[in-house]
Amino acid sequence: MEVELLPIIMGLCLIVGTFSGYPVALVLGGLGVAFLFIGGLPIFTLQLAVSRIFGIMSNWLLLAIPLFVYMGLMLDRSGIAANLLYSFERLLGGVRGGLGIAVALLGVVLAASTGIVGASVVMLGVLALPVLLRENYSPQLATGLVAASGTLGILIPPSIMLVVLGSMLQVSVGDLFKAAFLPGLLLSVLYVAYILILARVRPDMAPPVTSRDRTPGWRAVLELMRDLSGPLVLIGTVLGSILAGVATPTEAAALGAFGATLLALIGRKLDLNGMGEVVYETGKITAMILFVLIGATVFSGVFKALGGDEMIRDAVTGTGLSPFGMMALFMIILFVLGCFLEWIEITFVVLPLFTPIIIDLDFGLGFTPNEQLIWFAIAVAVNLQTSFMTPPFGFSLFYVKGVAPEGTSIGTIYKGAVPFVVLQLIGLASVIFIPYLTIGIVRALG
Repeated sequence: MEVELLPIIMGLCLIVGTFSGYPVALVLGGLGVAFLFIGGLPIFTLQLAVSRIFGIMSNWLLLAIPLFVYMGLMLDRSGIAANLLYSFERLLGGVRGGLGIAVALLGVVLAASTGIVGASVVMLGVLALPVLLRENYSPQLATGLVAASGTLGILIPPSIMLVVLGSMLQVSVGDLFKAAFLPGLLLSVLYVAYILILARVRPDMAPPVTSRDRTPGWRAVLELMRDLSGPLVLIGTVLGSILAGVATPTEAAALGAFGATLLALIGRKLDLNGMGEVVYETGKITAMILFVLIGATVFSGVFKALGGDEMIRDAVTGTGLSPFGMMALFMIILFVLGCFLEWIEITFVVLPLFTPIIIDLDFGLGFTPNEQLIWFAIAVAVNLQTSFMTPPFGFSLFYVKGVAPEGTSIGTIYKGAVPFVVLQLIGLASVIFIPYLTIGIVRALG
């Protein structure tokens, strides 16, 4: 067998192994070991991979992952989301499309409070989807809105993806949090604008709420501020301490975990059984992320030893594309991979292959190498957000299907996701072609 073909065969085997349903971490690690022997590489190659794994695991920044996961799951227990939805509904429900806007705004609050897509989508699905359907919202719009609003948690800080990207790219997580703020806000504005336009063009798809009495305006605002106070204090504590340089992301995550527990206790939503479930789920999610990291490190180490990274570099540079053309090519590849793989596998396996190429490109933007990496990281984060919404393996769509009322077909959910995927791609194009959306705020906040 030609040695030059081994990286290609290795990549094809990864695709087949992913579709087999076997745990991805084991597929990655198993393929790495198998192709080590097939390619006749020295066993020392695995020792290098183990050394890299040890180096990654000793990075105390990764402690922020279980802490942010715990914070998100504990907030799920606190009942805050239900109170906020009710307050938003009373304030905006009488406006055409107002209930949809309320769900989108709740998605923003949950994203800034949890950073976990699964928790946000399930919470929105359980709380908001029945209300939307009861108020005669189009099933396609309702399911697409819930899925899209829930995925904001992967981009809006404190995002677990940004913590992982910071560790992988060796850039400041605090700077990534700053850079993600405007793109996350832009996506939220695009969602709200779409709902308002759709409600105007197709009023039957997003009618005003008529099934309950609404609180007078001033009183509704006061009740909304009351219900927002807890999440806002938590968000301010976590993000404010990071952006002000008072705490590291790990320390801020610990504060967030404590604050979320305190909110659950104040709301009388926490007992020993609930605490046990939250701790168990935190351990399970964290172990899954780190297990994939280990398998991906072994896979990447062997792939690079076989010359796979040089093959990709030669193929990309041989296209003759401009720097922005290469950026677009990378984004297309990531978008296609996102239809089949989770962001974790893409981040750990594919990103290390693209990053060295991006560092060497001259986009003519006057960015430092660190700023260029931050810009690239946020573009990747926005791109991978679409991976939760794209068939056939959009996990947000499956989360919605799992909590949707009986009779809601997966086809309806797929159709409802399409407009929001388009909006996310508009957001991605904005990040790429208006790079100061990301770097501008990083420079402004120092």
